[in-house]
Amino acid sequence: MTPDDALLVRLGVALRTKGYGFTTPIPATHARVNGRPGNAKAKDLRDVFGWSRPFARDVVSADILALMQDAGILLGENGMFRSALRVSSLEGELFFHSAFPTMQADAVFFGPDTYRFARAIKAGLRDRTAPIANAVDIGCGAGPGGILIAKHAPEARVLMTDINDAAVRLARVNAALAGTTNATSLHSDILNEVEGGFDLIVSNPPYLNDPLQRAYRHGGGEFGATLSLRILESALPRLTPRGTLILYTGSAIVDGRDLFRNAALSRLAAGDFAWTYEEADPDVFGEELETEAYRAADRIAAVVLNVTKRI
Repeated sequence: MTPDDALLVRLGVALRTKGYGFTTPIPATHARVNGRPGNAKAKDLRDVFGWSRPFARDVVSADILALMQDAGILLGENGMFRSALRVSSLEGELFFHSAFPTMQADAVFFGPDTYRFARAIKAGLRDRTAPIANAVDIGCGAGPGGILIAKHAPEARVLMTDINDAAVRLARVNAALAGTTNATSLHSDILNEVEGGFDLIVSNPPYLNDPLQRAYRHGGGEFGATLSLRILESALPRLTPRGTLILYTGSAIVDGRDLFRNAALSRLAAGDFAWTYEEADPDVFGEELETEAYRAADRIAAVVLNVTKRI
């Protein structure tokens, strides 16, 4: 861990000590709330680290301001300050991730999908009776999936992989902040840079067709499903007997047809797998339907594919 990483951990501890908490909404909600009269400037820590609003020096305590400056996340803006990172709450932990708006190519995502992903993992962990020795969170982002598993199975080795170095770094910081010493983040394109089999593989990949091709949003292909299918193909042969894949992603529904489901099940047909598939939310990112990429789609559904290798 670098000195800057350690300073971020100290900042997270300080925020937790002050009782800080924030649930991250969708970007449209974030913009609407920030656009209300009186919300242009921060008044408290939630405004600074949650709503990403500019703030005057006297809004935060001297110790918080010093930690922000030393950690390199204190930005100057028109005579005021702004945090380069947001901090969100999930399952009793705090997670550093990118500030709003997330327009950078290497932005680190955290939002409503993260909360649904966590629920899918918790359900999978409740249903699992076999022990977990090795687990991996593919495309870990800020690390919530891997950290949740590491807390549930402290004896397991948990890897958190991402091609985004900013995500690898924040996952490492967030794991230290959560005290999950058995969770390690590293750079990897899916599973290409890691070896061995896994008892549990989880992933919440980007699943949209993003014209800007931002890493945290763009899934590739006509409707954004290419990366999710690549993860499925890479994960299946790496599952140990009774190993499980929990893939939380999105699917374009076109003329009533679930395109991702059809493509995924064709890949599962070649092996001995038990699987379930459900819509976690039937209608997400509805604003995308106004774009050219989704002109043929009825809706975009958030879906969970749960696969277990029988032998």
